Amino acid sequence: MLDIKRLQILLAVVEGGSVTAAADELFYTPSGVSQQLRKLEEEVGQPLLQRHARGMVPTDAGHILAGHARSILRRMDAAIADLDQLAGLKSGSLSLGTFPTLGSSFLPQVISKFRKMYPSINLDVRSTRLQELMGLLSRGEISLGLLWEYDWMPLNRTDFELTTLFTEPTVLVVGADHPLAEFDEVDMAATSGDHWIVRANMHPVAELLERSCNAAGFSPKISFQANDYQEAQAMVSVGLGIALAPQSAVMNPHPGVKILSLGSGAAARSVVLAQRRDRVRAPAENAFQTLLVDMGKTWIE
Repeated sequence: MLDIKRLQILLAVVEGGSVTAAADELFYTPSGVSQQLRKLEEEVGQPLLQRHARGMVPTDAGHILAGHARSILRRMDAAIADLDQLAGLKSGSLSLGTFPTLGSSFLPQVISKFRKMYPSINLDVRSTRLQELMGLLSRGEISLGLLWEYDWMPLNRTDFELTTLFTEPTVLVVGADHPLAEFDEVDMAATSGDHWIVRANMHPVAELLERSCNAAGFSPKISFQANDYQEAQAMVSVGLGIALAPQSAVMNPHPGVKILSLGSGAAARSVVLAQRRDRVRAPAENAFQTLLVDMGKTWIE
């Protein structure tokens, strides 16, 4: 492999016409330039320069190598400029994974602000379930993952570095004409006679419901299994039952429901930013993380 610094010296001599001119341009001593040129000639196995009455002139090999050196150095300058662009967040891309309730509430606000701050950064955002998000992170298909956890269901901290963005309470969703709708805050014990709408497919909120009801001294009677919180709210609105939900899931409530607080004892869900521990972070990732943390501080008040 040819040494790039020696190629730069050769080009400076060819373009400047002398060892002295090259030394002045590159802040070398003339003897240092001469030494590097001799090493370069040894590397290529033939003379590259010859003395002339007006200074140093390239041999045929010197002409050829100087042309390549010019192209190589131009590409190196371009590479450095591209890296500087990335460091300055003037270009690049960022891959991000989220889950549906955050993708329909908190995240759009963060993305809107980020794009105003860094309009040249291309965002690739995917929304899927928790286990799939963790798989995408593990395989390196996304750089950042927005995940969630409960105290009884902590995330893997061995492979992922986790940053808590905010902690949100569990709230109660009742129909607008439900007897409890006249209150702003209720105790879980007041719901013991109700039927419940719960998330389908072994969703962790089913365990949340079971734990919350058991702590209040009763077992829940399930009337419907919903595929998402929008469907759950719709079924609540027509009186099929009541439901529990994390606060982010009902930021845009159905007009036929009322959202009630369960008080300070309500179970809480932590929303976290996950990154693989073995990755080198790009500037765009660091900028997005900073914005997530800042906006997360005021999301749940």
